[in-house]
Amino acid sequence: MHYRTMPKNGDELSVLGFGCMRFPMLEGGTIHVEKAIEQVRHAIDSGVNYLDTAWPYHGGASETIVGSALQDGYRDQVKIATKLPTWLISKREDMDSYLDKQLEKLQTERIDYYLLHALNGHTWDKLANLGVAEFLDAAVADGRIVNTGFSFHGMLEDFKRIVDSYPWVFCQIQYNYLDQEYQAGTEGLQYAAERNLGIVVMEPLRGGNLGLPKPPPAIGAIWDRAKTERTPVEWALRWIWNHPEVTLVLSGMNEDAHIEENLRIADQAAADSLTPEECELVDQAAATYKKLMKVDCTGCGYCLPCPEAVMIPAIFEVYNKMHLFGQKEEAEFIYAARMCGVISGAKPGFASECVRCGECLEKCPQSIPIPDILEDVVDELEGPGMDDRVAFIHKMFTAEQR
Repeated sequence: MHYRTMPKNGDELSVLGFGCMRFPMLEGGTIHVEKAIEQVRHAIDSGVNYLDTAWPYHGGASETIVGSALQDGYRDQVKIATKLPTWLISKREDMDSYLDKQLEKLQTERIDYYLLHALNGHTWDKLANLGVAEFLDAAVADGRIVNTGFSFHGMLEDFKRIVDSYPWVFCQIQYNYLDQEYQAGTEGLQYAAERNLGIVVMEPLRGGNLGLPKPPPAIGAIWDRAKTERTPVEWALRWIWNHPEVTLVLSGMNEDAHIEENLRIADQAAADSLTPEECELVDQAAATYKKLMKVDCTGCGYCLPCPEAVMIPAIFEVYNKMHLFGQKEEAEFIYAARMCGVISGAKPGFASECVRCGECLEKCPQSIPIPDILEDVVDELEGPGMDDRVAFIHKMFTAEQR
């Protein structure tokens, strides 16, 4: 495992952080708690020393599971990062209330790295007016918070303004080879680094799209031209770690194979280790992906629950993969199977269920025009034969249950 230094405090942090937003699940939608704890502890035993969680992850269960995983001597081996749920704050007292509840859930007396969650210009202004700087100062003084930071989903101009508005120790940004000019982007990365902030990177695989084991043919052809053979995941992670400004990268790892692959890559994660030719291949892959992909969805699930039960992230996953791989008939069948509700036992969640209420627009950190894209999905995936596909799926799964 490689380690990099947090600039303002000298902490030696593993370049790979464990993201606790996507724990392994059991059938029925519950977390496989024992497996999650086993995976977290295995990562720590392998050198990971930074865990990232948040109040809403897994419906509020993530912090509790992290707290359990860090018993039996594991707490002192890691730095815990969690986040103030900014959208739930309406007064100064709420800030202390949520922090104290998080300390209890995590079974700890301190949060090593505490972030204001999902800031943009508007939410920062709201929190600033409510006294968030005073809250952070007081919590640092009394030892409940060790290091202050923020995660960001907004415009570059607001990112710079927030960086300069408080003596942060670190920030967390979405960054990957597709998002070099999106949100904070490369310019924001460099701006924060010049001000001595540590930089934690989230969404390194763009919701998994950059790490598909079998990439789209056009992308695979680019990787085939490289002198050194690497997996798509390795290309994506190595590109981020190639930036010396990056302190660590968060990965939501819920399969043992994913953990092992990420640990292997993190063991080789030196800055400035990619050749100019390799960086050019990554740029070509980025340009090709941008031509193929239709939606900038990362699958974070912040848009859920939808009042009409529309399965927004799942819909966008199927829609993107149809355009990435050009397999329309397969996409139509998968779309009908996943969204009709037969497999999950839920009500149908098709794109056509959208009533344009706008709730998702307020919650999406990517600022995706969700209702508009759902209309495109209806046109492309709910056309002729849709009723026949749904009927076949109902018949197939009903027969299997007998």
